[in-house]
Amino acid sequence: MINREIIRIKIVQLTYAYYQNGNKNIDTAEKELFFSLSKAYDLYNYMLALMVAVNKEASRRMEVMVQRAKREGTPEPSQRFVLNRFAIQLAENKQLNDFISTQKSGWDENAAFVASLLEKIEQSEVYQEYMNNPEDSYDIDREFWRKIYRTLIQDNDELDAILEDQSLYWNDDKTIVDTFVLKTIKRFDEANGPKQELLPEWDSEEEKDFARKVFRAAIMNADEYQRYMSEASRNWDFSRLAYMDIILMQIAIAEMMTLANVPISVTINEYVEIAKFYSTPKSAGYINGMLDGIARNLVESGRLAKFIEPKKEREYKPKKQIITKKHD
Repeated sequence: MINREIIRIKIVQLTYAYYQNGNKNIDTAEKELFFSLSKAYDLYNYMLALMVAVNKEASRRMEVMVQRAKREGTPEPSQRFVLNRFAIQLAENKQLNDFISTQKSGWDENAAFVASLLEKIEQSEVYQEYMNNPEDSYDIDREFWRKIYRTLIQDNDELDAILEDQSLYWNDDKTIVDTFVLKTIKRFDEANGPKQELLPEWDSEEEKDFARKVFRAAIMNADEYQRYMSEASRNWDFSRLAYMDIILMQIAIAEMMTLANVPISVTINEYVEIAKFYSTPKSAGYINGMLDGIARNLVESGRLAKFIEPKKEREYKPKKQIITKKHD
């Protein structure tokens, strides 16, 4: 699950923190980086567990309503929602239950939010369409929860506040983690039952090496990389650059220099995108130009053995001649 998008963001955050902290120990900082990445995976499981908690609360309420209907001799309410096959399969998932069993806290501590979310679900158009749908299948059950997640869980200010209180790491993680939760819902197969595989914490050992190499190179070669920036800045006063811009370019250069299989254009584009969220409004354009200039200089001088697209020359277009008529 932990992909390079998450890794790059975490490296930016932890490199920034490294310079802000008084104790600049690279080994301690690296441990903090990997701990931060593991917390993103915890959030992934925590969001899956939220759907289980909602279904559990719905089941509890259903028992009360069924008993009341029996006492009063009235029709029993539909149990379609609580018997949703995807939700039941998720609740029985072995991997998720193993995770939940290791946690000191869970959604029981936020029972009021779970109850409130259930009420919003029951009042939603998605819920009404689902309950009134004459078709009944596992696919429909699964798609219902995917729609609920997208409409009521993905963008939820109250939920964001709860997550921020739970962990400082989760404030910037949820947007990315949401995409993995939605991907997981779509991948669920009824035939797999409780053994349905969730996304692994790491896609491969290569991703761990990526995180370790880029993070260490960015810090240990900081003086060298900042010299490249200073040379490329030309008429700019390097000392007046936004500190986050320096951090972003420092890490981008580290990635270009240490990872032979990542194209220069990919590296530049990734850090330009990060700049849009973590630095000043003008930073993205400036960083794009700076990194392109630095990369070209490194390639041309033989210090960077990578391909870079030739710089396109501006096409010369002659000005249109203005012809004036002579008047006799």
